[in-house]
Amino acid sequence: MERVKVFVMMAGLTALLVVIGGAWQGTSGALVFFGFAAVMNFAMYWWSDKMVLRMYRARIIQESDAPELYRLIDRLRRKAGLPMPLVAIAPSEQPNAFATGRNPEHAVVCCTAGILRLVSSDELEGVLAHELAHVKLRHMLVGTIAATMAGAVAMIARIVGWGMMFGGYGGRGDRRGQNPLEMLAMIVVAPIAAMLIQFAISRQNEFQADRVGAEICGRPLSLAQALQDLENYAQRIPMGVNPAAAQLAIVNPLSGQRGLGLNLFSTHPSTEERVQRLQELADSPEFKRLHG
Repeated sequence: MERVKVFVMMAGLTALLVVIGGAWQGTSGALVFFGFAAVMNFAMYWWSDKMVLRMYRARIIQESDAPELYRLIDRLRRKAGLPMPLVAIAPSEQPNAFATGRNPEHAVVCCTAGILRLVSSDELEGVLAHELAHVKLRHMLVGTIAATMAGAVAMIARIVGWGMMFGGYGGRGDRRGQNPLEMLAMIVVAPIAAMLIQFAISRQNEFQADRVGAEICGRPLSLAQALQDLENYAQRIPMGVNPAAAQLAIVNPLSGQRGLGLNLFSTHPSTEERVQRLQELADSPEFKRLHG
């Protein structure tokens, strides 16, 4: 299913760029943008994890840089039956975390500097188990490609917009002025990019990762408490990250900026509902039997 989502996103990106190129410069523009889409699809599959790490200004670290973090991730990934991922740290003071990479063999688990300082060890374990659950469920490729795709579409829309404003380009090479309908099409590119993310990234993925993560660490309430604390921190401590990459984090890093219209990128389910489901899981007889 995840592979189908990846194919649909790449096909959608290609179609969208061809439409933009055709509206801007006719057949020649459509061909140029088709070629650009092919390059973008190739780059997104192989290097989108590096692009996402750059959006968060994160760096890959070695075991000697954070031995306790390494040992915790190593213990959890063994319980999950996963290979050891790369570990990265983003410099943000906002406590948060995410996973990226194209498959479990090329996964990266990233923590912010804030989460390593501001949450308890039990809560950190729950958060890391959640991110490893995304790796186990193979959610990361879809999320990573969606993030880089949205960034690419927004960048191209800006380039085309500036070209229209200063170049006076009309459709199909006509320089007498841009058709207002075509200009309107460019204006709605950003919302289209946001919708692509929302359709491509199911909020159900977060519920699945919460459940599997709770099973990996064995303590749903530790993850529930972590989600509540991280949501509160996100409201108070800003994070300077590209909105296109926000949905990868365990809680929305832009929660405190919703008044700016960034809720379009809010692909996370509500923290209250996530906590409620984790509470129900902790109280279920089956979970108690397996992990009690």
